[in-house]
Amino acid sequence: MSKTSQQNTTTDANGVSVIHTPAHTSGLQQVPQLVPVSPGGGGKAVPPSKQGKKNSFVDRNSDEYRQRRERNNMAVKKSRLKSKQKAQDTLQRVNQLKEENERLEAKIKLLTKELSVLKDLFLEHAHNFADNVQPVGTETTTTNPEGSGQ
Repeated sequence: MSKTSQQNTTTDANGVSVIHTPAHTSGLQQVPQLVPVSPGGGGKAVPPSKQGKKNSFVDRNSDEYRQRRERNNMAVKKSRLKSKQKAQDTLQRVNQLKEENERLEAKIKLLTKELSVLKDLFLEHAHNFADNVQPVGTETTTTNPEGSGQ
């Protein structure tokens, strides 16, 4: 942009200055430039939530201020109590889960011992059963000592 160009500055509803300059002779379209409006000539833009609060000074002796502080103090106490309660609940749950875990581990040990005993009994019985069973075809015939004639 040339130094001889004219500038027209307007401020919109949000407090932002818009600088309008004539378009270049090359046929380019005019582009507005956004410049923050602040006494220092720059810096951070103020969010809308804090624009009204920046210049309003609250008398610390006023009833409104005392009510706000009271509400804030109550909210802080409530928040801290809630946080403390949540921590206590979590600790209690952790202790319950530890106890349950110990009970379950003891039950696992007991069931493992029981399984071992039953397995040993089964194997002993299977071994004894195998010793008592004779292979097919090698059966011994018993004779009747009295004779089989009538």
